Order: sequence, then C-alpha cells, then structure tokens
Amino acid sequence: MPQLRAALGSLVFLVVAPGVVAGLIPWWLTRWEVEEPFAFWAPLRVVGIALIVVGVLALLDSFRRFVVEGLGTPAPVAPTEELVVSGLYRYVRNPMYVAVAATIFGQALALGQLILLAYGAVFVAVVAAFVHWYEGPTLARTYGEQYETYRRSVPAWLPRRPR
Repeated sequence: MPQLRAALGSLVFLVVAPGVVAGLIPWWLTRWEVEEPFAFWAPLRVVGIALIVVGVLALLDSFRRFVVEGLGTPAPVAPTEELVVSGLYRYVRNPMYVAVAATIFGQALALGQLILLAYGAVFVAVVAAFVHWYEGPTLARTYGEQYETYRRSVPAWLPRRPR
C-alpha cells in the first residue's frame, strides 16, 4: 500500500510541478510555435529534440526511483522514507531539476523560441536557490551522515563521469 500511495502521489506531483514548469508555462510563453531566430537554426532543433527526449526519460526514471526505492514522492509534503542514491542519482544529486532544465532548454532550441532560454535561466536560478536554502538543509536534517556522505561524493548539478 505505501508504494501505491507513493505512485499516485508522484503521478499527481509529476503533472502539477514538472508538467506545469516544463509543459504548460513553455506552451503559454510560445504556444509551441516554431520560429527561426537565426539562419541555419536547423541543427540546433535536433539538439533540442534530443534534450527533450533525454530530459523526459531522466525525469520519469527519477520519479520511478522515488516510488520504488524511496517509498515516497518528490513532493516536499510527502517525501521519501529512504534516501535515493541509485540510477542517475549516482552521478548527480539533482537529476530531476537537471532533467526539467534540459526539457525547457530543449524546447527553446527545438522551437527556436529564445524566450524559453531566458525562462530556463530563471528556472535554474530559482531551483538552485531552493536547493541551497531549503532542500539541502532538509535532507541533511532528515538523513544525517548518510546524506552528508552522499553530498560529498556526488556533484549537485554537473554529472560526474560513470566509473
């Protein structure tokens, strides 16, 4: 039952948080209209599509790990019972935020919508502040030395190379 509750809570949070931040707001800003801000933009569209695909897959995998391994959700109101350190979390402490940023920047490139580059930068700044001032200290209080060991060995934002 805890896993079912975690799965339902995670699904709701997926729609409400990343769904709004990486879906609804970019649509609202651009109506997903394709533009060509500069000549020869086409190769950047391919990079953008790749970023979107990788971002969505990484986000879904991270959410799955919170349910299956952490027995909780990414939502601060229903956190995991266990610290999740497997999968992409072995390489970067914040794969969900990195995945959402990749999806936003991917849309900017795929659509040729420069406003999404600015929006993505604002997203990154807000998330970095949230992690620094709230999430990191909360995880340190909740998981103690386990989190501190993890924090010392895994970078926050730029993934380390697989060993």
